[in-house]
Order: sequence, then C-alpha cells, then structure tokens
Amino acid sequence: MLTPRATRQSGTTMLEILVTLVILAFGLLGLAGLNAKIQTLDMEAYQRAQAILLLQDITARIKANNGNASLYVPGSAGTTYGTAGDRYGTGYDDTSACAGTTQVDRDICDISNALKGAAESSSGTKLGAMIGARACVEQLVVPDPSTGVCAPGSYRVTVAWQGMGATAAPSLTCGTGQYGANEAYRRAIGSTIVIGLPACI
Repeated sequence: MLTPRATRQSGTTMLEILVTLVILAFGLLGLAGLNAKIQTLDMEAYQRAQAILLLQDITARIKANNGNASLYVPGSAGTTYGTAGDRYGTGYDDTSACAGTTQVDRDICDISNALKGAAESSSGTKLGAMIGARACVEQLVVPDPSTGVCAPGSYRVTVAWQGMGATAAPSLTCGTGQYGANEAYRRAIGSTIVIGLPACI
C-alpha cells in the first residue's frame, strides 16, 4: 500500500517577513508625516509666542511714554500697514527714526528692528521674529481733556505675521494684502490701550 507523502509548505516565513515590512513601512510613513506636522505646529507656536512678546513690548513702550502716545500712530488715525506713513517691521526701511533724538523715535526704531528679527541673528541673517512681522498702531479714540468730557485716548496695537498654513483670516486688518492672495495665511493679534488724562483725575 502506498502511503501519501506529507508535503511541506515552503516560503511562508518569507511571506510573513514581507507583510511585516509592508506594515512597518506604512507605520514609518505615518510617523514621518506626524513629525512634519509637529514641526509646522511648533513653528506656529514659536511665532505666536514671539508675537505676544513683541505686542507686550510695544504696548509697554506706549504706556511708558503716554504723554506722546499719539506720536506712535503713523499718519492719521486708523492708518494700517501698507499705506503711507506706516513705520513698523517688515517693509519699513526708513532709518531716520533710528537717528532721532526723542524717546518716540528710539522706540519706533527699536520696535521696527525687533519686528525684523534683530534680537537674534546667524551669519548676518535676522532670525529673532516671525515671518514677515509687521505692527500697526491705530488711534481709536482721540483724547479730549475738555471740562465735563475728559475722554481718555484709546489705541489699538496689532502685530501681524505670515503663518505656515492656511487657517481662518483674522478680523484685525493689520497686514492685509501683505502675505499673498490668501488672507488665511495672515495671523494677527491685538491689544487695546487706554491712556488716561492726568488733568482729569
């Protein structure tokens, strides 16, 4: 009587190794994508932190020199970046404020240089600020020391920069049209300052 020979399957180990390699490759691709997303979010967080620091610096300078707060407003009230008279950050190349002798001139020079990243540089390239950083100072309420009125001055300080990806366009208008056709790449944060009138106290 003939007995059937048991046939052994071969190659299953190789097939298991190939399946494992395919699964591992997909996992590594997922990790690479996650790493790229984390780096983008890290850069966005860094830029927002820098913007907050610069916004606090600008508002502190205006508050410290509150008697001349209106001189920080470029041009007329409500002037936003990109129009005549603007003087803060990227795109502002007038160095006359840096040669000025008043506190306002020195502040304008320092603010503009900080927005351009002068706080940190490498090989002559300024790295210490956000991409395309700009600032706008707008006068919202003109101070009125008239008897019976005593309205304090109100100012809005806004810092704008270019984000790494598209989100919702900010409602603040500082930097509008300065970061390409898609406003969703523009980021902006703002703060309102109220400067009291010493004569009204």
